[in-house]
Amino acid sequence: MSTGVVMARPVILSNGSLAVGLNEHGLVHDFYYPYVGLDNLTTARSVHHMIGVYVDEKFSWLDDGTWDISVNFESDALVSVIRAQNDTLRVELLFHDFVDSGSNSFCRSISVTNQSDSQRNVKIFMHQVFQISSAGRADTALYVPDEHYILDYKGRCCLLIYGTDKDNNTYDQFAIGSYGIEGKEGTFRDAEDGELSGSAVEHGGVDSVIRFNISLKPREETQLNYWIVAADSQYRAEQIHNQIKKEGLESRLSNTRQYWHNWLSIGSNRLHEVSKEYLEATKKSLMIIKAHIDKRGGIIASCDSSIYNYGRDYYSYVWPRDGAYAIWPLIRLGFTDEAKKFFEFCRDIITNDGYLMHKYQPDRAIGSTWHPMLHKNHKELAIQEDETAIIIYMIGEYYEQTCDADFVKSLYNTFIQPAAHFLSTFIDQQTQLPHASYDLWEEKFLTTTYTTAVVYQALLVATEFAELFEYPDDALAWKTAAEAIFNGSDVFFDSDTGSFRKGYLLNQQGSLEFDNTLDISSFYGAMMFGLHKNSETIHDSVKRIEETMLDTSPSGGAPRYEHDRYFVSSPSYLGNPWFVTTLWLAQYYVRADKTDLARRLVEWTLQHRLPSGVLAEQVNPSDGSPISVTPLVWSHAELINTILDLSK
Repeated sequence: MSTGVVMARPVILSNGSLAVGLNEHGLVHDFYYPYVGLDNLTTARSVHHMIGVYVDEKFSWLDDGTWDISVNFESDALVSVIRAQNDTLRVELLFHDFVDSGSNSFCRSISVTNQSDSQRNVKIFMHQVFQISSAGRADTALYVPDEHYILDYKGRCCLLIYGTDKDNNTYDQFAIGSYGIEGKEGTFRDAEDGELSGSAVEHGGVDSVIRFNISLKPREETQLNYWIVAADSQYRAEQIHNQIKKEGLESRLSNTRQYWHNWLSIGSNRLHEVSKEYLEATKKSLMIIKAHIDKRGGIIASCDSSIYNYGRDYYSYVWPRDGAYAIWPLIRLGFTDEAKKFFEFCRDIITNDGYLMHKYQPDRAIGSTWHPMLHKNHKELAIQEDETAIIIYMIGEYYEQTCDADFVKSLYNTFIQPAAHFLSTFIDQQTQLPHASYDLWEEKFLTTTYTTAVVYQALLVATEFAELFEYPDDALAWKTAAEAIFNGSDVFFDSDTGSFRKGYLLNQQGSLEFDNTLDISSFYGAMMFGLHKNSETIHDSVKRIEETMLDTSPSGGAPRYEHDRYFVSSPSYLGNPWFVTTLWLAQYYVRADKTDLARRLVEWTLQHRLPSGVLAEQVNPSDGSPISVTPLVWSHAELINTILDLSK
């Protein structure tokens, strides 16, 4: 069995400040506020918001294995479509969930159907458990009788919980209690006899449950409305809550659908060129990317916190590289606001010396890292140089699509110039090639083919901007550095194997220690960023990849490189297939006029999605099941880019 299979997030709902991840049972598992990706007010290492049903003296939680559940979302709006049916209870629940486009509110419109031939009383229990304080030991939850809502709060974070039926009758019972402390599982257990205690306040580790008590005729369906408002004060939460009550949840759902329709229409000119067979996947991927973009510019790699069950940290950080690749298809489709805010984010985090660090929080604080500042007793920068270079390249892509010289000029002195100066001087004099840094896979310290290729192209783009904005000294320095890199790039091609090597390390004695690992990023970097002197080196590298790594496991696809051990599966094969690297091969096939092969890899990608259309980072080489975070934004970005390449 794989050691890396984790629970996925088939649906991520977001408005740029509040992001909610729903798991395979349709239950809330991630709740980020006030930034997308920060803070997660739940925790991956405990059970979360439960939903229970009590009917005919029987009780069932949605995740107890007795429900047939499908989790999806609409193709034109980030609105869930979750159907849960229990043949024993003869009850069906249909959820349309959304994060309100106009306020920080997570809303659930729930249709409840009595599938029996007799009139019955059905009780629906909605459970909430948050950890607002870092250790989940200093929160308060209380019942507010005047407005009949539950308030869960700590400091400047307030969460207001409320619900009604279709006739605006509110929930009839509630309970608040301790969760996960002092030997107590949680107040959700209070629901299992069909009745709630009415306990009105608790502090420490807390949870709460509310109950809807509805009478349904045979085959009758009714509607429940439920929402959680997030705000920085009780007063502000009440304002939003009262506005939702006044307008009605159906109106907010309609407005949110319209928001997503309007947003998708920005790319309509190019989307019309996309083949119908790929259109839904493209639009869903766009919305998944958008869901991970904070309104202040940060782009999160993944909001799936389940990775924390198997590792030491989340993926809910802004990697400049991941963000750049995520923004690329949006730029190609005409979405400019997200690109501009992301570039401004990068402008604000660049160091005085002109480079970007490993990763960041969406509030611009530096993220965690595993890159040491010492390598073989020598001080080194704990960076991946490609992350700085790719931003310059992507600004070039933005300019090519928009001709927005005023905006790019505003970035010249604040980002382009210091970053390009760093790239042009972070050079080993002996080789005239970039000094070693950590590779794009965050594992090895060396001068890689991929990083060198991105640096080379970034310097050419920066040169064009220097000429455009009349900085001749900059243009000369950067062009000279780029030419030297190109002239010295023969070292990256291994003539013995006929393929690009991963890279090399310049040791203290002045010799090169080659790493000849076959890595898909090496050929891709050389191809995409122009670091090759003839196309045969690209074709030969792909031929070797095809012979060595492509479709070498039962699930198909391609790993990142030979013998990749990240989330290694058993049997291990050569590594787990990644969507990113498999789609990079597809992009090569488009350029090589082998579109049938490109389409085959796109179809492979689509076949290995979750039913909701979500793509993981990797798949199990034995059975194709998702491994690691799901969704991974980068996977969706490469799918869109490949489809756009095919649509040309």
